[in-house]
Parts: sequence; structure tokens; C-alpha cells
Amino acid sequence: MNDYDELQSDLRANPRKWLVTGVAGFIGSHLLEELLKLEQVVVGLDNFSAGKRANLDAVEVLVNPAQWSRFRFLEGDITDFRICEQACAGIDYVLHQAAIGSVPRSMLDPLRYHHINVTGFLNMLVAARDAHVRRFVFASSSSVYGDHPGLPKVEDKIGQPLSPYAATKVINEVYAGVFGAAYHFETIGLRYFNVFGPRQDPEGAYAAVIPRWFSEALHSKPIYINGDGETSRDFCYIGNVIQANLLAATTNNVEAIGRSYNIAFGERTTLNRLLAKIREQLARQNADRSTNSPVFLPARPGDIRHSHADITLARERLGYAPEYSVDDGLAKACEWYMRTLSFEKLSQQPQNPN
Repeated sequence: MNDYDELQSDLRANPRKWLVTGVAGFIGSHLLEELLKLEQVVVGLDNFSAGKRANLDAVEVLVNPAQWSRFRFLEGDITDFRICEQACAGIDYVLHQAAIGSVPRSMLDPLRYHHINVTGFLNMLVAARDAHVRRFVFASSSSVYGDHPGLPKVEDKIGQPLSPYAATKVINEVYAGVFGAAYHFETIGLRYFNVFGPRQDPEGAYAAVIPRWFSEALHSKPIYINGDGETSRDFCYIGNVIQANLLAATTNNVEAIGRSYNIAFGERTTLNRLLAKIREQLARQNADRSTNSPVFLPARPGDIRHSHADITLARERLGYAPEYSVDDGLAKACEWYMRTLSFEKLSQQPQNPN
């Protein structure tokens, strides 16, 4: 039995009260699902700027009615301090996921990114501190490593951020450190590396690469790669991220508090190899309808060339033990995209009135 198995047993026996911000988003909805299945009480906050009601509907189907009754939803924005105060009242642990992502989009609108990702973050920190929350766990990002050339990425060696989005995540970590030093408020940051899995949105110009490629392949559309395809990332299945959040929130290791951790699988995959893996998964389902060579586009400004995490510190201090490899995660994601995207394609076809 590993640390996460023990934690799951403890949570079922001793339920806590959790706040998940960004609860209608991809990661937030998975956190909600896991917490409810563990019989926890959950408050969720979202303004639906990025999250979807459909994600909450999906969770309701996946849990039983008694579990769903333990969930209370607040519609609101983290830039509204009063909403943050309301959401934090009576909470044991905050899992702060609310933010706007996308490096290229942040290059176009840095003011909006600062307002939501920095001012909103500070609102949540203050509200959680004032409500005497036990611990504040927040989503950081591998983008904080910026132009530092070292691989694999180690937590105490970061470079200059290369985008406004990356800058907001660096500032989040600085503020979390200040609240620990100035107010003795417990925080832990999780530097996510390219999270993927079911319910990740394939739509939009800035959609993450894995859901976008699944969608393009299933709909027989051209597949585009930014750069030469040898850019590499440490892709991390959502199940590993859920484990990391719950371990970080509840760890009794005092050495774990007040810092950020790499959350990834710990392997590097090029975009060319990723596309091959996605096609392998679809071929097993006789579903890869896009067999043409990919279309290569210019590299995007602000993107880093390679990303690969050293997860030693998370293993040692949090007990983090990622269960799902990239291949494991792609198999699970493929099942979901096959169901949802194939249904969407059929539902969009003209119906025979006869």
C-alpha cells in the first residue's frame, strides 16, 4: 500500500471540507469527482469563463446521489474578493485551480492575465488566510522554468519567464512564499507539466495538443505541429495530478510545506513521437482517419523548446508516485475522445426526416 492508498482510506474514514476553485474546468472537475468518491464535502467556485457546466454534469453522473449532495457550487469570480471570502468560510483545504492558461494567448493580453492570475490569486490567499484554512495548494506551471537550459528541470533552478502567463505563475509562487514567511500560512505549489486526460477541451485556437490531435484525427482534419516536431514535453495524465493535490493538501511532513514541486510523469516525449502514440491508440480502435503527414508551422513565440521534470522532491516529501505513464493516459483519453467526439460528429450530421 503506497501513501496515496493510505490517504484514500483515511479520507473516507475522516471526511474534510474542501474548496476547489475552477471546479468546472478540466482539472477542477476531476478533483471534484475524486473528492466526492472519497466521501468528502466540497465547495466549488467557478465563473464559467473557461470551465463548462457540462463538466459538472459529467461528474454528477459518475458519482452517486449521496456523494453529489455533499457538493455545493458557487458561481463567481476570484477577482471579486467578497466571493473568495464566501467560498473559503469553514474550509479545511483549498485546491486553487482557477486561472487562465495558454502561453500564446497571454502574449496578446497580459493585463487580463495579471488581473485574473495574480490579483485573483492574491484575493484567494488573503481570503483563505483570514478563514484559517489549514492549507492552500495551488496550480503553478512548468512555464516558470523559462529560459533555464537544464534538463531535467529541478525545482530550485529556474530561469527568466518567457511569457506573461509564465510571469503570473512565478508571481504566484513569490506571493505564496511571502504568506508563509509573514503570516505562517501553509501553502504548497504544484508545477504541472502538460496535463492531459478526459474532459480536456479540444476546441479553440489554443487548445492543448493532445485533445486537439485526437479531434483532428477523428474528424479527418489536417494535423498541425508548431515547429519541427522535435520539441519535447513531459506529458502527465490527470490521475497523477489528482494524487499530487490530495497528498500536498494533507501531508504531515513539515519539510514539504512552503515550496513548489514538479508534478509530471518524469519522461520526455517529442511532439512527433506523441502523434505516433496517438495514432497507435486510434489504430487499435480502427479509428485513425488522419494518416497524411502532419503540417509543420512556425514555432510559437514564448514556447520553451524542451520540458522534462525531475520528480524526486515530490516523491520524497509528498509521497508522490505517479501511477499512469503517457501510454496509460493516452489509452484512457482515447476511450473518452472516441465516445464523445464520435458522438458529436454523428449528432452534427443532417437527420433523415423519413
